[in-house]
Order: sequence, then C-alpha cells, then structure tokens
Amino acid sequence: MAVKMRLQRHGSKKRPFYFIVIADGRSPRDGKFIQKLGTYNPLTVPATVQVDRQKALDWLQKGAQPTDTVRRILSFKGVLYLKHLLRGVSLGLFDEATAMEKFTKWSTEHDAQMAKRQSANKKARMDRSVPIVKKVAEVTEVVAPVVEVADVTEEAPAATQEETKTEE
Repeated sequence: MAVKMRLQRHGSKKRPFYFIVIADGRSPRDGKFIQKLGTYNPLTVPATVQVDRQKALDWLQKGAQPTDTVRRILSFKGVLYLKHLLRGVSLGLFDEATAMEKFTKWSTEHDAQMAKRQSANKKARMDRSVPIVKKVAEVTEVVAPVVEVADVTEEAPAATQEETKTEE
C-alpha cells in the first residue's frame, strides 16, 4: 500500500480550500484518508498554511511520499529541513541539541522574513489604493470647464437685452 501525503480539496467553486492528509495512493482525491495533518488556503495573501510538524515528520520517516505541492508546503514550513537535520543526527554528524538549535535559528529567520514580506505586501496594497480626497479633487477639476460654458450662456441674455433696448 503506497501512502501519500496530498491535498484534499474543499470549498465551493472558484474558492478552494485544502486539507493536507495522509491517504492510500489508490483512494480518490477527496475520498477516504488515514490522517489529517493540516490546512492550506491559497486565497489569502500570503497563502495560509497550518501543519502539525511532528505528525508530518513521523509520516515522512515512515515512508509516506508527498505530492509536489505538499512537498513545497512542507519545505516552506521547515519539515523537510528538520527531517534532513535528524538524518544527520542518526548518521552521527552532530547531536540532537545542535540540530534543534539550527532548526530554531532557521525558524526565527524564516518567520522574520515572512513578516517582512507580509508587511511589504500590505504597504503595496495601501499604495495602490486611491484615497477619496484625490477623487474629489479630480472631480472639481473636471467641473471647471463646465463653469466656463455657463459664462458663455450668461452673455447671450445680455445681448438680447441690448437688442430690446435698441428696438425701443
């Protein structure tokens, strides 16, 4: 039985939401699964991912094969890096404390980088939006030529008044 780590689609049409699950490779995409590991929401910016690292690591060590998308998600969350470090511990390259120290260092740097990206994205969205004050200013500039047309129409009645005076 080939065990896969894959996405199980939920959500309505054009509004995807995924569960990250462990399932038999022969079962359908949205069918029976063994265990739920987390969630993935691609609609948020940046995408929201929640994964139980320990469960995912246990399944990877048991031989579960992640799909391409799940592999990228696990890499993003650091599960594959943690597996790599634990493999180094089992080979005797360094001890477990050093591995956990490396992982926490990577995790803090990664979290800081993600917070920086999120704030930059939020700032970019704010810069793209046009404040209401500018829209009102643009409208007053457009109204100015209409006023000039109104001045021309005021002169016409004055001319007709002069004509009426000459007729008298």
